[in-house]
Amino acid sequence: MVSVVVVGAGVAGLTAARRLVAAGHDVVVLESSARVGGKLHRVAVAGVTVDVGAEAMLNRRPEGVDLAREMGLPIEHPTTASSRIWTRGALRPLPRSLMGVPLDLGQLAASGVLSPEGVERVRREPSLPPEHLVEDVSVGALVDRRFGAEVTDRLVEPLLGGVYAGNARLISAGAAVPQLVSYASRGSVLEQAASAPTAYDRPVFAGIPGGMGQLPEALAAGLTVRTGATVRELRRAVSGFELVVGPTTAPELVAADAVVLATPAAPTARLLSSVAPVAAAALAEVESASMAVVTFAFRAADAPALDATASSGFLVPPVDARRIKASTFSFAKWGWVRTAGGVDGAELLLLRTSLGRYGEATALQAADEELVAWSLADLAEAVGVTARPVDTHVQRWGGGLPQYAVGHLDRIARARAAVAAVPRLALCGAAYDGVGIPAVIASAHRAVAGLGDSP
Repeated sequence: MVSVVVVGAGVAGLTAARRLVAAGHDVVVLESSARVGGKLHRVAVAGVTVDVGAEAMLNRRPEGVDLAREMGLPIEHPTTASSRIWTRGALRPLPRSLMGVPLDLGQLAASGVLSPEGVERVRREPSLPPEHLVEDVSVGALVDRRFGAEVTDRLVEPLLGGVYAGNARLISAGAAVPQLVSYASRGSVLEQAASAPTAYDRPVFAGIPGGMGQLPEALAAGLTVRTGATVRELRRAVSGFELVVGPTTAPELVAADAVVLATPAAPTARLLSSVAPVAAAALAEVESASMAVVTFAFRAADAPALDATASSGFLVPPVDARRIKASTFSFAKWGWVRTAGGVDGAELLLLRTSLGRYGEATALQAADEELVAWSLADLAEAVGVTARPVDTHVQRWGGGLPQYAVGHLDRIARARAAVAAVPRLALCGAAYDGVGIPAVIASAHRAVAGLGDSP
């Protein structure tokens, strides 16, 4: 019998495992896939190893950068190149906002993202009374009321699409943008934003030279991790738990004093069905969105239009009906990518597109070649790039992003309360308190604290 079994070798599971090992526990990590890292993953494209999952983490929240430094990994911040929005037929500057909610009327009007009527609707926001929310509402519903539907469609949707691959009119305002709820409850969001600082003492985002995928690789070093080990059942035993692992034709029983489930909501719900059925029911309500990341390498000499944009990429509102939802010009956003792209004397420009939002799983059933072709067509129209790429890579993330639907906070509170009633059982991951890397790491710390550090 081992002391603790951690199910799932993403950042949450590996973080929990390392902390438990440091506290003296005998820990085994069981991972169903063939590798560690979850949504942090690196591959070589045209000989350059780059991220094909999450490429950055919030820098103004400490958990991610602190953990990277603890692992001996360097930190790099993005360049000052700005992102744009591809909407209403042009690449337009992204005005200062809170997850797409405009905070600067001058920037908004100058950007051309909204129609004159849309801008005028935003100007009226200070005349509205405070929002006294008794129940949770969607981000879109709250923004529609205060700023008009055009703000939701052309600003909030692309920003939320980048974080959750979701629908703004379904995602919980309280869970996804609590600051907006706080502002609105006190009165005008615009007036409060005007008094907020516009300069900060640290960059918003951080990355790791060589790719964020190095973080789980470093975390896994020295841990006992079994890949290709699918946990099919979790049940209570006379002492602790039993986990049924492996194929149905040759199941293996693994005994543990304690268990940490660091898996997505759907498999976590299945594993909890007998040990914490109330929690299982709550987590079964958490849906997910699928997406794909397509990475391209172009010869710089073949694609001068890319450098000419002087941008780190662009977002695409769903209302504009494009195939891609965003493109990140990695070569312009990250200094290390630009440097790494200098291969064999010929400079390479690496960038990526993303496709897929909640409810669009059918679109992602297209072949890799189609996803590449759709991306190239949109890139040609957006920035005039018609060159053939040197190399491409398609990474599919099926069910990769949990959806924080209206009522999410209550849903997670029910799940946690039910699990807390089961001694030596804990949950962590992206389904609970945030999908970003720092929030996921924080959930692992919370899970370990719930078990108690001492063996």
